[in-house]
Formats: sequence, structure tokens, C-alpha cells
Amino acid sequence: MRTIQIKGGRIIDPSQGVDEVADLWLGDDRVLGIGEAYAQGTADVVIDARGMIVSPGLIDVHVHLREPGNEEDETIATGAASALAGGVTTVACMPNTIPALDTQGAAEFVVLQAQRARKANVYPVGAVSKGRKGDELAELGQLVAGGAVAFTDDGAPVASASLMRRALLYSKMLDRVIMQHCQVPELTVGGVMNEGAESTRLGLGGMPAAAEDIMVARDIRLAEITGGRLHIQHISTARSVELVREGKKRGIDVTAEACPHHFTLTDERLRTFDSNFKMNPPLRTADDVAAVIEGLKDGTIELLATDHAPHAPEKKMRELDQAPFGIVGLETLIPITVHGLIEPGHLTWVDVIRMLTVAPAKLLGLVDKGTFRPGADADVTIIDTETPWTIDPEKFLSRSRNTPYGGWKVKGRAHVAIVAGEVRHSLGGIVHEAGEAATP
Repeated sequence: MRTIQIKGGRIIDPSQGVDEVADLWLGDDRVLGIGEAYAQGTADVVIDARGMIVSPGLIDVHVHLREPGNEEDETIATGAASALAGGVTTVACMPNTIPALDTQGAAEFVVLQAQRARKANVYPVGAVSKGRKGDELAELGQLVAGGAVAFTDDGAPVASASLMRRALLYSKMLDRVIMQHCQVPELTVGGVMNEGAESTRLGLGGMPAAAEDIMVARDIRLAEITGGRLHIQHISTARSVELVREGKKRGIDVTAEACPHHFTLTDERLRTFDSNFKMNPPLRTADDVAAVIEGLKDGTIELLATDHAPHAPEKKMRELDQAPFGIVGLETLIPITVHGLIEPGHLTWVDVIRMLTVAPAKLLGLVDKGTFRPGADADVTIIDTETPWTIDPEKFLSRSRNTPYGGWKVKGRAHVAIVAGEVRHSLGGIVHEAGEAATP
């Protein structure tokens, strides 16, 4: 058995209530355990993690990988490499590819390409409707057989209430969650940014908060009627947060995720007319940002996700009303979360790691991920919390460069990412094979 000893790091594993300085042992592709009781003699690889956080491999439930159809933006291989650079060892990829990820074969293609890439774990999320057209349910059972871990039509909503109701019923039988891009399409036609004072000032088409609020309210009610599992993607408005909070109090099976750009940036950034601030849902007001943060603090929002949405430079450089929505998110997840949530004191590292390990693993039903329980998958993220660095999009491993955070001076970075017991990303200096001189 090939063993890895990760020495002296601060191990945070919310699944077991662990927060202590200790050694973590891995054997082949499995976790052996925490502490000297699991020592296996001389390790084949020793990683000196002193001064760093050792976390179960981070999981991102909301990632766009663009393959097939838009490989100039991202491929499964480049997206999975980008994930590792950001410390994310497992991603769930969205179905808005060309063709849509709506068949068993399409799901199997994603799984196979990810295995070939040998980077981060990639799980397909199947489309709710055939072709993501919103007319007819996709073959949900066949998608599960192909490896789908959830269903969504993201980057578009399931607009039909009837279709959404049936999707919740069928997915309940399959024990899968419906992830919804909550937006009433008729209210956002022609919208470029949040509708409000800033859009009026700039003369740009607006996307009202009500477009999200109405869909969130509808879908929570449908989840209540059907008993299905509903997950609100990239929540962005104050009223939506309230609706989820109210739904939870009524015992409805609803969860929500927040993205770093929705708790760090406001619609005032669009004054620059920089398309790197063009998202969907859009950047909202300071009051909405405060409500999202409060939802994270009180547990209304259980997950963090990136909505990683890469676009080739020639697309994102178009005029603002023509440029596509979205940003590269994987490689800035940790530092922007530190900047927006940990440094201001809104959340602790334990809170953040729970939102990126235990909670997403539970959402997707990945029982052997997000934990250091003995026998779990040997996926590990080692985070340097102190060394300052500057975000440089030109150094991204993603195929795209579209980020609003370029040039930001930050702290918090994945130093090592381990998948299935293999070191697949390292900034160097702390990983030592047997026989090499270790750091004194």
C-alpha cells in the first residue's frame, strides 16, 4: 500500500467535528485516519503542512465546463485543472453544453473525459428537460444510469410550473435534487444588469430582483406540494433569502448556494462598463449583499459555489450588451471567500469548509467525499492561509480569463490538492517522496 503522511497541519473536518493540529494518513486512494494511531511505518510521501489548513477535498456543485460545443472557452480537462488550482477536488458540471447534457450517453461522455484528464473528479448534472428547452422532461432515470448526480436546466430556469412539478416528483423517486436557476424569463428579457438606480443611471436594461423572488417562491411551494428536493442556485436577492428561510421553517426540503461575486460586489461596479462584472443573476445592491451574508451566517444558505462560467476573450470583449454573462470562479474561490467572509468575521474557516465539503457532498449524495472518515475517498485540499498573493488571470489554468478580481491582493490559496491519493496540484516545496530531504 502506498501511503501519504500529511504532517502537522490544522485538520478541519466538520463532518466529524475535528479541528486540531495532527497528522493525516492516506493509503492508496482511501483515508486511513487522523493521528498516530493510523501511522503506517515510513510513509512513501510526506507533506509538511505545518501552518496550513488540511481540509477534505473541496466540492463545487455549480461549474460550467463548456465541453462539448464551446471548447474554445473551456474543456473538461482545463476546467478540472482549474478546479485543482483553486483547491476544488470535485466539481458538478452543468448541462448547458452543445448538445445539452440530456442523455445517458452525454453523461457518460463527461465521466469518461474526466477520467482521461485525471485531474479533479467531475460529476455530470443532467438536464431537467430535453435540449433544456423546457417542454418535455429528459430521461432522468437514464441520466442517473450515466452518472448524473442531480438535475438542472441552468443557465436557464425551468419556466414551466407543470414541468417543474413533474421534475420534483420524478427526481424524488430517483433520490436526486433539482437545482434551479430561479428567474422568470419574461421579466429579464433584454436585461444586462440589476434593475434599479444604477441601471437607470447607466441607461442599461435591467433584470429586476422580483424575477428571482417570484420563481423562488413558486418553486418552494412546488417542493412543499411534491415533497421533492429543491436547491436554489446562485441566490442573489434579499427577498429570496427570506423565502428560503421561511421555507425551511415550514420544513420544506430546500437548500441554497451563494457565489463569491454575490457577497463581495454590487451593481455599482457596472459603472466601468467592464463586462467582467456582467453576471446572471446580476450583481445586486448593497442591501442584497448584506442579506446574502446574513443568510450564510444564520445557516439559511448552506453552500458556497462558484458558478464558474468561462468565456473566451473574444466573446467577453464585446460591448456590454452583447458580451455573455459570467466569470471564471474556481481559481478565486478561496481568496475571495477569505476576503468577503472570513477576514470581516462573518464566518470562520470551519464554517467555510463545512459549506464546501459536508454540505455539497450531502446535496449530491457523495457519501465518501467531504470527510476524513476512515475509508473515505483520499481527496484533500491543503490551504495556505497567510501568504499574500496577487490574482493574475494570465496565470489561470482555465482556458479563459474573465474575472472581475484581476489585480486584487489577497490571502488564502490552495497549496496542494490530492485526488484519490495522488498529488495532482502543488505549488511546490512541501511534498517529499521517500528518500528526499524533508523540511526541517
